[in-house]
Amino acid sequence: MPSSFKLLHNEDILRKFRSEFVIPTYRQMKAGSVPDALQDEECTYLCGNSLGVMAKRSKELILEELDVWGTRAVEGHFDHPHGRDWVSIANHVHPLYAEIVGAEESEVACMGTLTANLHLMLDTFYKPTKDRYKVLCEAKAFPSDQYAFASQVTSHGLTPADAIIELSPRPGEFTLREEDILATIAEHGSSIALVLFSGVQYYTGQWFPMEKITKAAQAQGCICGWDLAHAVGNVPLSLHEWNVDFAVWCTYKYLNSGPGGIGGLFVHDRWSFQPVRAAGWWGHDPKTRFAMPPHFSAIPGAQGFQQSNPSALTTVSLLGSLQIFHEAGGMIPLRERSLKLTGYLEELLQRSQWWIPPHRVGQIQLQEDRGESHDDFGFTVITPSDPGSRGTQLSLVFVPLGGRTMPKVLKLLGDQGVVGDSRKPDVIRLAPAALYNTFEDVERAAAVLEDVLAVVKDKSN
Repeated sequence: MPSSFKLLHNEDILRKFRSEFVIPTYRQMKAGSVPDALQDEECTYLCGNSLGVMAKRSKELILEELDVWGTRAVEGHFDHPHGRDWVSIANHVHPLYAEIVGAEESEVACMGTLTANLHLMLDTFYKPTKDRYKVLCEAKAFPSDQYAFASQVTSHGLTPADAIIELSPRPGEFTLREEDILATIAEHGSSIALVLFSGVQYYTGQWFPMEKITKAAQAQGCICGWDLAHAVGNVPLSLHEWNVDFAVWCTYKYLNSGPGGIGGLFVHDRWSFQPVRAAGWWGHDPKTRFAMPPHFSAIPGAQGFQQSNPSALTTVSLLGSLQIFHEAGGMIPLRERSLKLTGYLEELLQRSQWWIPPHRVGQIQLQEDRGESHDDFGFTVITPSDPGSRGTQLSLVFVPLGGRTMPKVLKLLGDQGVVGDSRKPDVIRLAPAALYNTFEDVERAAAVLEDVLAVVKDKSN
């Protein structure tokens, strides 16, 4: 059946960037059910939402830095043979960060890790008072965010149960409704100090209406920040234009910087001279940094929050991938390809004999919560069907629920070299990344899933 999503080979002009990346083979991913004759072909890797694949350029840059370390040693800080003096190496990333997140260069910093940067931002922007002290977030936010919120409110002598408002979907639904988020902000705004959601929710793949939430929060006098771990490099962002107060992100997912890669943060330029409460020497004015003055003089903007000199190795690993984003034209053309890839995946999944409509799975969830039985078997997608409310990721829920189906499916997919990842108890996430995945990847993933579910169903009888 023809698809309006699948691009013809000659139409798919961004396809060429796949060759810039190293895609693991079936053999390397231990896909034991793939015929031996195919073992050295590239696997079907749809897990860029968890860890992006390696850019060949990143490897080249890392090897160059190791060579400079070995041949120039300390002199590499100020006299680098490739023009990347370590003392200013993050400055090679900042303009590319600004392109990716829609910001001024002074509003972004290449530094730290997501949770460390989140604590820096909370230390700066979460200023509870007697009447305005609450934090609004989505329920079941990524655990690291939950821990950060809880530790921050506790440090101010507050209790998380009182100070943190966690907004859940309606019964039988999987994602938050925009009207419910905005209504909560309107109702509780006078007591909310900080609104902080994920840009894209890690479990469901829902892309929250960031501009509307930011505007609504600020209209109530709240600070609005964002965790962009699953949004950066995935969806187009305009943080400056949307007037976002601050944002933090990691880079090892869609930005392909490698496991544990360096992070990033954004601080809107209207906060350029906000006092830095956890100062470090790398945030000091570079004109006088090495004069070692006793008093801190912050770089205006986000880069004033830098604490220590960044790792040259993790910085260039990120740089290699960001250069490819730039050469591909940035997030607008990549988003167009992403819409095609994810739309095609959704279309193929909905054709499956095992497809269950989302509303039915919501009913099943309520039935199982009540201890009622059912005969349903299969899967649905809980990610919003509206392309404007999602990125590349689709989150598949497998029935029967409660971890009775998903782990079996995940194991068999892996045996066939289809690499997604799971979130217990019932979700497998598949994310065709626009920089390196193909329409053939999507077709193979859907076909293998169809066969795998037939096997799981047969064994359950």
